[in-house]
Amino acid sequence: MPKSRILVVDDEEGMLEVCSDILRKLPDAEVIAENRSERAAERLASDNFHLMVADIRMPGLGGLELLRIARQHDPTLPVLMLTAFPTVETAVESMKLGAVDYITKPFLPDDLLATVRRLLEARQLREENHVLRRMVERPYCFDEIVGKSAAMQAVFETIQRIADADVDVLIMGETGTGKELIARSIHKRSRRKEGRFVPIDCGAIPGDLLESEFFGHERGAFTGAHARRMGLLEFANQGTFFLDEIGELPLMLQVKLLRVLQERKIRRIGAQEEIDVDVRVIAATARNLSAEMRERRFRDDLFYRINVARIELPPLRERLEDIPLLVEHFADRYAKELGVKNVTMDPRAMECLMHYPWPGNVRELQNVLRRTLAMMRHGTLTVDDLPDEILIQASQGNSIGKDQNGFFRVRAQRTDAFEKEYLINLLASCQGDIGCAGRDAQIPRATLYRLLKKHNLDPEDFRSTSQR
Repeated sequence: MPKSRILVVDDEEGMLEVCSDILRKLPDAEVIAENRSERAAERLASDNFHLMVADIRMPGLGGLELLRIARQHDPTLPVLMLTAFPTVETAVESMKLGAVDYITKPFLPDDLLATVRRLLEARQLREENHVLRRMVERPYCFDEIVGKSAAMQAVFETIQRIADADVDVLIMGETGTGKELIARSIHKRSRRKEGRFVPIDCGAIPGDLLESEFFGHERGAFTGAHARRMGLLEFANQGTFFLDEIGELPLMLQVKLLRVLQERKIRRIGAQEEIDVDVRVIAATARNLSAEMRERRFRDDLFYRINVARIELPPLRERLEDIPLLVEHFADRYAKELGVKNVTMDPRAMECLMHYPWPGNVRELQNVLRRTLAMMRHGTLTVDDLPDEILIQASQGNSIGKDQNGFFRVRAQRTDAFEKEYLINLLASCQGDIGCAGRDAQIPRATLYRLLKKHNLDPEDFRSTSQR
């Protein structure tokens, strides 16, 4: 963890030495002592501190003016004021300017230590709360990982084997297969379970902000860096750092991440000192990293470093036997959320879900069920409740079978025939006028054009000779 840098300012050499000696007893504390307040003001403008301890009465630049300057340069800097002449007016003025506490001289060493320790801990807590607000953590329950297929049983066995080994892990799988749930399961079953699980989506954060999110920055490190900021790697100390979509990392940041994995040290942007971090890194990607390495978009050495233990998640289309379990699981959960009671599933609707290819995998199934339950007409989920795209693709899939008279195939054929007949009559009655056709059909113009393209219909063919 980084050292706590404390600036002590007092014009009395004896008091300055006493305060410095007391505060150096704090673990990981670096004390910078200044007997001239003007010099202290210069340091505040150019350097970073975790806490300032300053006397109120000093020649030249007084303690209250120094407090104003400190607040201008770092609004988050805790300031502890010292005074041998306590008055209500002085205390009120100090607090108005942003001092967090003050101590009267003479004081006991333990009183100063206890106050400074409390202020430093409060600052650390504020920084951690700020990081938490930047993170978007989803609720998690281990039971959300559902699967009885052989492929998923193998995944569960791997989690059991590697969870306590404390090695870095690479999780590979298509989008929506549940890579973050697997990462959370590893964390929950590891020796780090009491630490934080800190996820970051490498594809969702602009490249120029990723380095600051990873490592944090010091005040003044770049334009807009008005205060020191803790990075997510530092925040994950003693816990697990989850890199989702690591294949999206820029090459420059891949180099820096590799060094973190090798040295377990980070340096905030603009800082001189390195910070030790004890984190387990779990990375995930939907990309083919072998292809990315061939194209020189992903570093070989980083791949070998994170690929200590590997889990490959199967797509949902390769574990069809898990679909009924997942449907029951999500239907149960969303029925409770939506206040729907006694939900049952029509066998034909389940058959349709089984035949759909699920390009978005479990996440797509989850979203479809939530939407369907919110819109269903009665207590039984039927084919009519399912979205049209599910029905059409399921009917066209090879898994339906070659029976041309199957329910879904006949349904799709009749839907297509109805659409084409309706559009032909619509265009004829409007003589090819798209605006008129859209108003009569009560559908958006873009939807109308899409349907016309689907059925290969040209409005020009329906215009009268006089209109052409």
